[in-house]
Amino acid sequence: MNDDVKILLRAARINSGMNQQKASSLLGIHYQTLASWEKDSSDLPQSKMLLIEKIYGIPLKYIFFGKENEFIRTKGSEVNEPIIK
Repeated sequence: MNDDVKILLRAARINSGMNQQKASSLLGIHYQTLASWEKDSSDLPQSKMLLIEKIYGIPLKYIFFGKENEFIRTKGSEVNEPIIK
């Protein structure tokens, strides 16, 4: 996987084959907390990040931690950039 490629926390969970209830149970948190983190994971404790890496089976360097809407806005602008400059 390219080091520049990152996926959302939500996508990491889905790619690992888990729903919010299962993942939140393994993380030791309420499913609504996970839903909140999936929208904005910018203040996630490092201990939870490491647990997410272990549970989801995806290295942290491939998971975007921050505000979901910022990720989408950034990726949307990249899609609109011309390929040939």
